[in-house]
Amino acid sequence: MFARISGTLVERRPESAVVEAAGLGYEIILPPCIGEKVTSQPGDRLSLEIYSVVNLDGNSGRFTYYGFTNTIERDFFEALLTVASIGPRSAARAFSAPMSVIAAAIDRSDYAFLKSLPGIGQQKARDIVAKLQGKVAKFLLIRDAPAAVQKPMPDFADEALSVLLQLGYKRGEAEAMVRKALDADSEVADSERLLAEIYRRKSKEDA
Repeated sequence: MFARISGTLVERRPESAVVEAAGLGYEIILPPCIGEKVTSQPGDRLSLEIYSVVNLDGNSGRFTYYGFTNTIERDFFEALLTVASIGPRSAARAFSAPMSVIAAAIDRSDYAFLKSLPGIGQQKARDIVAKLQGKVAKFLLIRDAPAAVQKPMPDFADEALSVLLQLGYKRGEAEAMVRKALDADSEVADSERLLAEIYRRKSKEDA
């Protein structure tokens, strides 16, 4: 199992996306609210945080992957799964409103709103509040944060990103360096020129 996927969007379906990475096509289920944020078109690069589920059937098993635009959304999904009466598919269906809106409803015991979410009845609404009330502060604090969906990076940026990771930079820092360099020089068309621009910017910042 894996926690993140970066690849090419091959197909967009009503409730999922097919992403090709390393020659394999993965169907990623997108909760309704997440699907609205993913505006990439087939052929675009797409990165998603992943929550993996293994469904066992006798001697065989099947993986199901749920996708999110950032780790906080995935954390919220995992929080919903701590409620005994909520399974992955139920949690994905219920994630039809912005995370902060659902978290606020949990915080104020708004059963009417929670019951309006797909697949959530009176008992599940009570279960959610009983389990999560008082534990959703971090999901409320980022209510005004911008969406994490960003313009897809060109293919050659992956090579530059790989070099930065090998040099010891953390992924978040490396991605930020790549994006800033791309924004600064629209003429960049290959990894070597991109790395040169990253070096130039870093040298200027360190000076």
